[in-house]
Amino acid sequence: MQQAAEHTPLITNDAVVLGILVLILALIFKTASSKRPFFRKFYAVVPSLLLCYLLPSLLNSLGVISGEQSGLYQMASRYLLPASLVLFTISLDLKEIWKLRHKAGLMFITGTIGILLGGPLAILIVSSFAPEIVGGEGGDAVWRGLSTIAGSWIGGGANQLAMYEVFQPNPDLFSAVIAVDVIVANIWMAVLLYGAGKSDRIDKYFKADNTAVNDLKEKVEAYRLGIMRIPTLTDTVQIVGVGLGVTGAAHFLADIIAPWVSTHAPYLEQFSLTSGFFWLVVLATSFGILLSFTQARQLEGAGASRIGSLFLYIMVATIGMQMDVTAIFSNPGLFLVGFIWIMLHMLLLLIVAKLIKAPFFFLAVGSQANVGGAASAPIVAAAFHPALAPVGVLLAIFGYAIGTYAGYISALLMQMVAP
Repeated sequence: MQQAAEHTPLITNDAVVLGILVLILALIFKTASSKRPFFRKFYAVVPSLLLCYLLPSLLNSLGVISGEQSGLYQMASRYLLPASLVLFTISLDLKEIWKLRHKAGLMFITGTIGILLGGPLAILIVSSFAPEIVGGEGGDAVWRGLSTIAGSWIGGGANQLAMYEVFQPNPDLFSAVIAVDVIVANIWMAVLLYGAGKSDRIDKYFKADNTAVNDLKEKVEAYRLGIMRIPTLTDTVQIVGVGLGVTGAAHFLADIIAPWVSTHAPYLEQFSLTSGFFWLVVLATSFGILLSFTQARQLEGAGASRIGSLFLYIMVATIGMQMDVTAIFSNPGLFLVGFIWIMLHMLLLLIVAKLIKAPFFFLAVGSQANVGGAASAPIVAAAFHPALAPVGVLLAIFGYAIGTYAGYISALLMQMVAP
């Protein structure tokens, strides 16, 4: 996800790094629940979830730990993320989620269009005063490198690699562009997480109708209170068993399905259907939805979504440790293109949200389902309420499906306007 680290971090043992990350989470949660005036004022300004994300990124930037050299992100995204999706979806009210489809879908499509057109417009803007930043020929043509960002920000890693194979940017250019992708996307995610903590004020400003979102949250809370019980060890083992057991089954099937599709229907690669991670997310979510129609739904009363949230917060910390803010200074021109691109994406989302009076939740999740994909869209959705995490996953899956097509169109437009 990031440029190779140029130096060895202070701490290389992943067991130590995991201990530090979990201690950071514990400290944040302890202080966020404190009654002391200082902490109450501090967390009124800075959402706790944002700190869970930013503090590991500071340790990475200072060279204390290395997201690039650590295997923790791989572990969290492959084990804990699918398990959390299962635990969030077993108490799912599918009928209520379905009611969100119109505005959620429209904001997701708006986000896609914002990325598709934002790249070419960013090149146009930058070329008007610094054409050398977005120029180049052959494999060094900057638009070729930026095409991989379009694939990544509309879909995900598989779509990004598809764009790399199609347009063949120079490897050095690609590594620089990867840094832009990671840094800009992570800063944007931080903005959305901050906004999630202020969503009531933003909704008031937009005069948004968030009735459907609030109804879903209230029904989930009512259901949870109705089945709430003090969890026993048996309950907790069952919850973890369901989460990790279903994750294991999803891995088993993904390892069969992805290679089979790759061999027998390679043309489906354009829909990300040859990606093991895509199938892992789809299967974990699908199994969780199926379990919501069984007695497993009762596990929510013993804290299924609470344990799912713990898994997701560890995932947040490992995403944070992928970001090295010092990389901005290595190729500032390309970062300028990236920031203009994401700002155009944001501007279009704000205009459409204002016009249709969409709650900030739809803006944030519609955007993150594009820019972040299935790894981080549920994190942003869960920042509003754990019950809303599946909305982020379902939208991100659509992103995977259209990412290669939309990324390809965006790349052709960038080629047309590039100096």
